[in-house]
Amino acid sequence: MNSPTLLTPGVNPEQQWLKQIALFLGLIFGTIVLAFCFFASSLCITIVLAAFLAILADPVVVRVAKIGLGRVLASGFVVLCFMFLAGTLTYVLYNRASAFADEFPSYSSRIQQALAPLISKLDRIQKNAQSITPFVEGSKHVTEVTVRAVPMNWPSYLVRGVGSISGVLIMAGVLPFLVFFMLAGKDQMSVRLTNMFQGKIDVPKFVRNLGNMVRGFFLGNLIVASIMAAGTSLVFLVLGMKGAVTLGIVSAILNLIPFLGLLLATAVPLAAALLQFNTIGPFITIAITVLLFHLIAANFLIPKLVGSRLLVGPVALTIGMLFWGWLWGIMGLLLAVPLTALIKLIADSRPSLIHLSNLLTEDPRPMPRWARIGEYTIQRVKPYLKGRTPLKPSGDPPPSS
Repeated sequence: MNSPTLLTPGVNPEQQWLKQIALFLGLIFGTIVLAFCFFASSLCITIVLAAFLAILADPVVVRVAKIGLGRVLASGFVVLCFMFLAGTLTYVLYNRASAFADEFPSYSSRIQQALAPLISKLDRIQKNAQSITPFVEGSKHVTEVTVRAVPMNWPSYLVRGVGSISGVLIMAGVLPFLVFFMLAGKDQMSVRLTNMFQGKIDVPKFVRNLGNMVRGFFLGNLIVASIMAAGTSLVFLVLGMKGAVTLGIVSAILNLIPFLGLLLATAVPLAAALLQFNTIGPFITIAITVLLFHLIAANFLIPKLVGSRLLVGPVALTIGMLFWGWLWGIMGLLLAVPLTALIKLIADSRPSLIHLSNLLTEDPRPMPRWARIGEYTIQRVKPYLKGRTPLKPSGDPPPSS
């Protein structure tokens, strides 16, 4: 008699009313979370970066702890090593940027010389267009109104998620300590998550899948960048470019940035080639090389090495890049892929979010009947199923259907 009510709880007006209230409250909660992520972007980005870095460094901490240092000392040692590597990389990049700033006047003069013929032709076309403009006698003088387009403030967009330079420095100072605390207190954090979400999701499985996703994303991009850096550096060495290896590494890393990566990866070696070559051949070779490696990485390497670990569809990734880029600027673009994959992991762990999981995945799963009924029905049926489960100490297993 109660089976129709269990199968279709939406028929009950009271349940329908409660479902609408829950939906309304969910929309309000989602709006509050989105507003918090937008206005407290520096805080959210710091926490997300610290969590991802802690997940990446955790296998190293586990191996170092086996030596006998313990979890806390191993976490501190690994964080100090990462800080040393980051400081060394920053120092090298700063020296390269200083050298580029010293050579910038010669860059600008070469660029002006290269663009001088094009600018003179454009000026000639503009003068000819003004000379052939017909003059109509008796026409009234009309006041010209010039509408100036407001230029887009690209620096503010790039640092929108982290705020100002002081915000970046604060994030850089807080990040190592936050990573250390996350690594040192991993066991306590696991206990807290288990107590918080027990009965709702399988916390150990979720944490394991999250770690595999983050490490797979990082290692896959590292392999792709290494292949692209080796190929572009080899081409630059054949051309005889100065700093070919450095330019190849920088171009390969920039090529992984969504949307603007190809333009940046092409512009950097072309700008360096302006000081070394006077013919058009090396410039064409550089542009074709960067474009060829970009196509190979986008169509073969990234889907095989990165996409197979994330299991997120290309349409969902593109929409995720647009959303996170709008929310957090350039940092949102860099974190868009793992954050979108994180949302898919959360949707996979909840039966009620199977619709969202199918929207994000590349291969959607068929909708089972219990998912169409709803999670409310599943929770009500679970006690009856557990009560009917036979507890036999021994005997043959039940026949498979």
